[in-house]
Amino acid sequence: MTDYGWLSVLPPVLAIFLALKTKQVYIALIFGIGLGWLIINDWNVIDGTVSTIEAFVNVFKSEGNTRTIMFSALVGSLLIFIQKSGGVEGFMKRITKILQKYEAKQSGRSRVVVQIFALLTGISLFVETSISSLTVGTLYRPIFDKLKIPREKLAYIADSISAPSAVLIPFNAWGAFIMGLLLTQGIDEPFTTLMKAIGYNFYPILTLLMVFVIIVSKKDFGPMRKAEIRTKETGKVHADNARPMVSDSITSSKTKENIKPKAFNMVIPLFTMVGMMPAMLAFTGWEKVETFTSLGNHLRQAIGQGSGSAAVLYSVITALFIAMILYRSQKIMKSRELIETALKGVSGLMPLALLMMLAFAISAVCNELGTGIYIANLSKDWLSPGLLPAVVFMISAFIAFSTGTSWGTFAIMMSIAIPMAEVQDANIYLVVAATLGGGVFGDHCSPISDTTIISSMASASDHIDHVKTQLPYALFIGIITVLLYLVLGLLF
Repeated sequence: MTDYGWLSVLPPVLAIFLALKTKQVYIALIFGIGLGWLIINDWNVIDGTVSTIEAFVNVFKSEGNTRTIMFSALVGSLLIFIQKSGGVEGFMKRITKILQKYEAKQSGRSRVVVQIFALLTGISLFVETSISSLTVGTLYRPIFDKLKIPREKLAYIADSISAPSAVLIPFNAWGAFIMGLLLTQGIDEPFTTLMKAIGYNFYPILTLLMVFVIIVSKKDFGPMRKAEIRTKETGKVHADNARPMVSDSITSSKTKENIKPKAFNMVIPLFTMVGMMPAMLAFTGWEKVETFTSLGNHLRQAIGQGSGSAAVLYSVITALFIAMILYRSQKIMKSRELIETALKGVSGLMPLALLMMLAFAISAVCNELGTGIYIANLSKDWLSPGLLPAVVFMISAFIAFSTGTSWGTFAIMMSIAIPMAEVQDANIYLVVAATLGGGVFGDHCSPISDTTIISSMASASDHIDHVKTQLPYALFIGIITVLLYLVLGLLF
């Protein structure tokens, strides 16, 4: 593999800089991808341009990428279905009745309660990050709008509880992936190692705590405080120049005329999608488990080895099928209208599908350039055992920020951090936790992260506004985490 050195860092840095500076995230990603392929092709403009175009095509060579993009598009159909059927309006009425009890006791309390509901909903959906952020954004967006809570706050809550919950409650594809990486590094008891590392995984723990404290205390700071003031004073749930990730054809869809709003028209399809996740993980992973010991053990292993991308795609298709049957049986929509509405929903999510394609393409060019490996290798020769956890956390964060993927970061850093911990006799649980926490931290901060993108989409928030308002909170927790790893690294 060619060593591109410091040049390997330029494409993701350019993409992130342009995205934050111009708010044109599509153009920023295209420029970053183009620069990467120019570097690989020795600055030959023609070859670099052709390689860039082929890189977009090659995204679909990966079954996982294609499934994720299809899932992103089909989610649009589900969103518009549950709104036109009266499901969202019915759910809002149910929640409003609960909130009125609190509002009668203390003014403003309902804003806190509904945000706590959103927090608990996201944590309960730890099985898959996309499902968690998607469900929280979809369920609570109309209620947040009604209570004049900015879309940026909803995106922050949806994003900040998805990956932290998944990595702290590892009975999901995340846990299986991490344990697989530990096994490849010679860890004989990966489950035990992972569980012991969770206690030292400070970033996701503190992030969840931070979300709770911000909600209860109402003490926002930075750009989020400005967003809260804007919404309270003007009623605008997003800025004037915002470009929400979901088109108006979806967010503005109302209940069909002469239809009685019923909460179950939303709850049944959405929770079908959520409930199908573990079932589809087990289905896709069943044949991968070589030895059958008992049904329960085989099922747990199958869920752990299942395909996350296949599970989310099969789950949303099942949810759409159930929704069509549900609405057709109630005579809410006829067959032709169901198909037309589904296609309208897909078209509304095309911008998201395009953004996902670009995110996968820049991740691929970073892998080709060896961006993550270059960053990791910069520091491995001068680290001491005491500094190792803190530096591993920061390197993992930078890799995840640059590439937009926590899983890719885990794959790179586990193969470097664990051997370093063994050679330097450092605390292995602390180093594993730092690797995982750093990956989640960088992923949270990155505008090219798929979980960040999905959170913006589900909340119908401007993507860059979401990144900017979330960044101070993530950096605050990140700094505290680094200090904790410095102290514990020196003590252990």
